[in-house]
Amino acid sequence: MAKKLTILIDDAVYEGLHKVVGRGSISKFIEDLARPHVAQRDLSAQYREAAKDAARENEAQAWSEGLAR
Repeated sequence: MAKKLTILIDDAVYEGLHKVVGRGSISKFIEDLARPHVAQRDLSAQYREAAKDAARENEAQAWSEGLAR
């Protein structure tokens, strides 16, 4: 469910958002920036998701083995 939020920003930031991001995309742009900092996800689920990426998993394994030497 989405919530409406009113914020105050500098005029230059407002104009920049409209120019660079576009009027219809500002909410998503701000949400995408803020989400990693404020929305806590289940860490176990994140590890399971990362483990599905075989190339990334192999790189992590090689890195951790390099630490043990």
